[in-house]
Amino acid sequence: MMRTIQSAFNQWDDGGNLDKKLEQAKSELLKDPIVQKALIKKPELTEETLEQGLIKLFEYQKERHHCEQCPGLEKCPNMMQGYQPELVISRGHLDLTYHACSLKAHEVERRKRNDLIKSLYIPREIFEADFQTIDFDGERADAIAEAIEFAGNVNPGEDPMGLYLYGRFGVGKTYIVGAIANQLMKRGVETFTVYTPDFFTEMKNSIGNGTFQEKLNSVKKAKVLILDDIGAETMSPWVRDEVLGSILQHRMFEKLPTVFTSNYNYEGLEKHLMYSDKSGTEELKALRIMERIRHYTKLITIEGKNRRQT
Repeated sequence: MMRTIQSAFNQWDDGGNLDKKLEQAKSELLKDPIVQKALIKKPELTEETLEQGLIKLFEYQKERHHCEQCPGLEKCPNMMQGYQPELVISRGHLDLTYHACSLKAHEVERRKRNDLIKSLYIPREIFEADFQTIDFDGERADAIAEAIEFAGNVNPGEDPMGLYLYGRFGVGKTYIVGAIANQLMKRGVETFTVYTPDFFTEMKNSIGNGTFQEKLNSVKKAKVLILDDIGAETMSPWVRDEVLGSILQHRMFEKLPTVFTSNYNYEGLEKHLMYSDKSGTEELKALRIMERIRHYTKLITIEGKNRRQT
């Protein structure tokens, strides 16, 4: 059972010494270097305002001492975790405002940056790739240099030019686009990376649950879209025309760049887009898709060994 306010006062009073103890607590409060440092910045503070605001001052002292002995953000004991109090005078009264401490601000910024990297069916560790640590072997040096230039200069909404990274299985195409996404995050540019075969499968399934348009729009409108491993999917006219074609059409009009990775070069992807099990060969529709891809990407050939076997 909680103690009553009266019993709490009785414990403090202890023979009529309540006023004395309050004065002692006030004296110790005002001698505290943390409190003195805060008060010296308030030359307009009157004795009356100080007396009326002692409760706020005690709260300030307690919270600031927690900050001085910071146990880390996750264990922060402050009333508002990750926030520090600041003394202010508002309408003639002593009051507190709170602002994020450096740890909290760093965490908020980290989450904000991480939110810039969106992905579907891509292992999260891919986005730990960094151009500072990537392997610049001779066979991949030119391709990586092109990727660095793109990541440093891409301007969504103004320039729609993207990249088309072509190379054999395992040469590091996905790792390079992970480094692109990481670099763009540092610039504050949103990316959306999707593993294309699984994405197209999900789009088929989303028709039944009513989420097709929402998912399609989220990919269409990404500032920089990365379609990883295009050509590895089972192609159908619906996927080619209603999904891929719709995405590329919107991005062309809005000048939003797209990055592709593929085991096919342009010619190989064109043949892949032409053929489907149900409809046979549809050359004209495939040419329309490839015209957009060719016109709005720069072909980068990545040579090298299969790094997944080393």
